Amino acid sequence: MSIRDEEITVLGGGIAGLASATALAQRGAVVTVLEQATELGEVGAGLQVGPNGVAVLEALGLRETAAAVANVPDAVELLDMASGGEVARLPMGQAAVQRWGRPYWQFHRADLLTVLSDGARAAGVDIRLGRQVDTIKDISASVVIAADGVRSATRSEVFGGQPASFTGQVAWRGIIPAETLPKGAVKNAATVYMGPGRHLVTYPMRGGTIINFVAVEERNSWADEGWNIPDDPENLRRAFSGAGQDVQSILNAVDETFLWGLFNHPYLPQWTKDNIALVGDACHPMLPYLAQGAVMALEDAWVLARELDRSGVTEGLRAYERICKPRATRVQKAAASNATAYHLNSGPSRLVAHAGLKVISRLAPSALLGRFDWLYGEDVTKLDLQR
Repeated sequence: MSIRDEEITVLGGGIAGLASATALAQRGAVVTVLEQATELGEVGAGLQVGPNGVAVLEALGLRETAAAVANVPDAVELLDMASGGEVARLPMGQAAVQRWGRPYWQFHRADLLTVLSDGARAAGVDIRLGRQVDTIKDISASVVIAADGVRSATRSEVFGGQPASFTGQVAWRGIIPAETLPKGAVKNAATVYMGPGRHLVTYPMRGGTIINFVAVEERNSWADEGWNIPDDPENLRRAFSGAGQDVQSILNAVDETFLWGLFNHPYLPQWTKDNIALVGDACHPMLPYLAQGAVMALEDAWVLARELDRSGVTEGLRAYERICKPRATRVQKAAASNATAYHLNSGPSRLVAHAGLKVISRLAPSALLGRFDWLYGEDVTKLDLQR
């Protein structure tokens, strides 16, 4: 079987859509991407790609171009928000390569999208911008790949997606020029400041010249689910009042931020139907507590293209869902559980949890890293070696 010369339409020019389009076109399919935005890219957002995602970029032939715009953190640090004291440290850098075979990368989202869009065009993908699709029925193609994001119209139209429920958490995001921060405040690490009912994540991008931040707070009031709702930075600073000096220094440098509500989406009973498949956030939206949303989209893209090429449309779509769905669901659940770990209230449970992490981090760092073997150690591209 082969998908050579099959006409495939991909809805959405984000990470899931562009990666899918590239993987399909490299196998000979005639691929068109329809993106409603008039230009690709996104201002003010960072993302992290673990070794399991790097494996896909490598298999797509994009490792060199991606590495040129990636930041390689020395570690993932978990810190107490009030004191700034270290709770745990997971070495990355060379340690990630030694353990999982590939590095851990951080990107400005627009940079990764450029890498993917250039790769897609080089593979022969036709990317059409400013194209709004009102209904899936308007598309005539052998296969339709819906990579239309967390608010997927295809999920609602074809798969009967159920309404999402507000988690009681909101997040601010934004970018800070590193030069505006106090000396020593910029670390080459993914840093998580943990406090009761809230946490702050920071990491550098573009050679350490800018710092990405995501700040999460538990609250009763509802916020729209979306990425580009401007908010007053003073609201962010008030939400984190009482935090330690490190956090205050970071947030005092924020002059622009965006707010979005975090929502739980019911697990879909199926990702494929007839000649239609969902990929990425369209089928498994994730809370941002494990930094795997973009990576799962990359894994989806590779497996989908491989299975279609191996087995044809009908069997290939079924195989894609069978392979990817259990893993993505596990990652979704793990991401949700991290929210509880980050936001432990003051008291005995928080003290015990933090003390346990400190002991493991200092005495058995390999054991701490081992907790992520199931995630970062997975390589969905290696199955090709068995062909």
